[in-house]
Amino acid sequence: MIPQLLSHIRKCCSIQVESASIEPFFEQKHYKRKALLLTEGQHCFEKFFLIKGCVQLCYLKENGAEQTIDFAIENWWISDFTAFPKGGIAQFSIRATEDTDVLSISADRQCQLLKQLPEIEAYFHLVFQRAYAASQMRLRYLYEFSKEELYLNFLQQFPDFTQRVPQYLLASFLGFTPEYLSELRKKFIS
Repeated sequence: MIPQLLSHIRKCCSIQVESASIEPFFEQKHYKRKALLLTEGQHCFEKFFLIKGCVQLCYLKENGAEQTIDFAIENWWISDFTAFPKGGIAQFSIRATEDTDVLSISADRQCQLLKQLPEIEAYFHLVFQRAYAASQMRLRYLYEFSKEELYLNFLQQFPDFTQRVPQYLLASFLGFTPEYLSELRKKFIS
């Protein structure tokens, strides 16, 4: 699993890191489909690099409905990034939507890693800069696009997700009811 992370580091920036220098900081974990990696309301002590699989980031609305706000697939990082640095209370849950393999790192171990290999901070900075930029674009699309445009844009930008993510979760992510998403799919398939 570490070779995949090393490959991602090298792809993102020009630092040279060896497996033996980062492996002790990570823990390999496997989660079955529907298993929780993080539970809203509990302390968040780790973040995850996805080796294989797909997860959703979600929270429970006041009416009890689950709202999906993000997904992560291979070579993506995910956590409750507000709670993670200090082990705070998670405002989100993370659930595997497929059998999922991850590398997990705690905030303490990440601090130790950054002290030992300060050059890896450039990697984390770049990864989270890209993630933040994607979040900004998503917000723009939510404000600017019609529901149909939002769906079509998602299909164009992330065609793999439509095959990997259950439709009710995709509907939640896009802010639709499952019934409305089904209508859209019929309209564009016909």
